Amino acid sequence: MTEILVQVGAEENVPPVSRVVEHPAWPVLKDAVEQIQPWQSADGSIDFDAEGAPERAAAEDAVRRVTGAVRELSPLLPHDGAYHEALVQDLGRWADGGFEIPDFLDSLLAFQPAANRADGLQHLVVFPMYTQNGNPDRNLEAVVLRMVWPDWLAELERTRYDNPLFCGITFEDFTAGYDTNSAVLFPETIAVREAPERFSWGGIFCDREAARFRRVTEAAVGLLGLELPEDVAAMVDDQKRCEEAFVLWDMVHDRTHSHGDLPFDPFMIKQRQPFWMYGLEELRCDLTAFKEAVKLADEGVPQARDVQYAVLFDRMFRFPVTGERVRNYDGLGGQLLFAYLHKHDVVRWTDNKLFIDWQRAPQVTNQLCAEIEKLYRDGIDRPKIVHWFAGYELVSTYLAPHPGSKWAKGPDALDLSLPPRKLVDDVLPDEFPLSMFYEALSKKLKKVIAATRGITAAADGAERAAA
Repeated sequence: MTEILVQVGAEENVPPVSRVVEHPAWPVLKDAVEQIQPWQSADGSIDFDAEGAPERAAAEDAVRRVTGAVRELSPLLPHDGAYHEALVQDLGRWADGGFEIPDFLDSLLAFQPAANRADGLQHLVVFPMYTQNGNPDRNLEAVVLRMVWPDWLAELERTRYDNPLFCGITFEDFTAGYDTNSAVLFPETIAVREAPERFSWGGIFCDREAARFRRVTEAAVGLLGLELPEDVAAMVDDQKRCEEAFVLWDMVHDRTHSHGDLPFDPFMIKQRQPFWMYGLEELRCDLTAFKEAVKLADEGVPQARDVQYAVLFDRMFRFPVTGERVRNYDGLGGQLLFAYLHKHDVVRWTDNKLFIDWQRAPQVTNQLCAEIEKLYRDGIDRPKIVHWFAGYELVSTYLAPHPGSKWAKGPDALDLSLPPRKLVDDVLPDEFPLSMFYEALSKKLKKVIAATRGITAAADGAERAAA
């Protein structure tokens, strides 16, 4: 396999195309990657003794086609030249080493998309990785993407919401691991020998989020008889407006995980804790984005009103009824937002129709954000188990716990001699079941949500045009 390791970009006679996906080498690369994927084990290795395994020569030939295609495509992407050089080296080492557990640390360190967030800039990315909310195995994947970094967003990041690692991105094309519900490209999903000291980028596909949001929101609005103000309806009908809303929402959400009055041990970092704490953290980040959007709307930022609608509708309509109920912390956050707004008369389900008080929605949503922020501020003075109970109390004020819950019965129902992480075992898989409202909505939206698997803006637009 040593002949693989040639200079990236050495191929001549590259056809005069500017889009990677229009180059004849892209389908070659894509086909080769998807040939390799079913040969791989969950850890990314290839076991040639397993039933149905290929001959080693076949695997080497497939990798050779991948690296050849990378060499052909790399001249279209001079900003990725160092990464593609390292990628070819990593692929070659993987093959020469007998296709054991892959290690692409060198190419991961060479890939630095956040260093040049030029709007519309293309990247060709190939890594052994799992795709969050997609394929759980570390299979080889390839994706062509574009950066989303318009001037207005760059200015907000520079002056208000410093987030030098965040990359708003859109799909051009992808291999099978992204023909799923995955809408992120995160470095921590990539197979490496050791994790870097810190990651230097993180990407979120705002086009998939926007297209999925539009499909689910339109269906929910129709089912619930909700009358949308003209401006809200126009936003839901506009893919570009929705993409801009999501990229702003994502940028603020992402930075919020490390901002604010956090407990000493930051949430979400290598902890085992009850899933409602993760739900509160994700909801806190979304509601912080909502709160900032209210401020920005008052200052005349046109995308800010759209962020508010996106947060409300995605959280209330899609999150609670998406995915399995086992430890579904995003679903829990959506249920909590709806219940809070309902108990404060911002949303009403009357005469089989949903009504929203559009005037009061910002104030009351920010009120819930303030309650979660107070939970966090007070958390630094509490032992961990006491803090978890405080979080439980906040959630159970608005959502009914499962009647069989030990946690709902209070500390006396738990063996407090155990370390806190052991008490997580007493949390039920679905500690806060769906309400009757969401049980019914889930059945009605099930097919719509399933149909958004692998959705792209282009495919959604073509389907709408055909309809």
